[in-house]
Amino acid sequence: MADDHIRYDILAQEALRGVMRKVLAEVARTGLPGNHHFFITFLTGAPGVRVSSRLRERYPEQMTIVIQFQYWDLKVTDTGFEVGLSFSDVPEKLEIPFSAVRGFYDPSVNFELEFDVKTDAPAEEEPAQPAPEPLTIVSEKKPKAEKKAATAEAEKKPAAAEAGAKGAEVVSLDAFRKK
Repeated sequence: MADDHIRYDILAQEALRGVMRKVLAEVARTGLPGNHHFFITFLTGAPGVRVSSRLRERYPEQMTIVIQFQYWDLKVTDTGFEVGLSFSDVPEKLEIPFSAVRGFYDPSVNFELEFDVKTDAPAEEEPAQPAPEPLTIVSEKKPKAEKKAATAEAEKKPAAAEAGAKGAEVVSLDAFRKK
């Protein structure tokens, strides 16, 4: 295999982070259009992430936030964003560098970006293996039956998280919608 001196993988990830940056900047300026909303998963221990100690204790590795109905003070820079959100009726300000984001998903149009996040933790010696694909773009529409199955699966995750599993907690917003 030829050496990639250009590092197309890094260039592609930077370009796709630019898509997320541009979308968030537009939302900060004009608000969320239509039914668009975002699930953003990030590493809580990544360099530059600023969250309260309460949230860091609850989500020591990663967490997923939802930017939809109740957020405020969304500010976007070249390197990251900050946003105000409420967790169990406690307002919090989060600062998240784009380099800490693992996933960006807009379920209204089934658009998803996944990123390979580098951590500064020393890696253990492992045998050399081919690197996995660092990013995935999904932009096809799913049939309603698949969407319902995905929603049902997402609704099960909070119970697993509260049962002692580490990781992000996904909360269904259907309970808050007007019927």
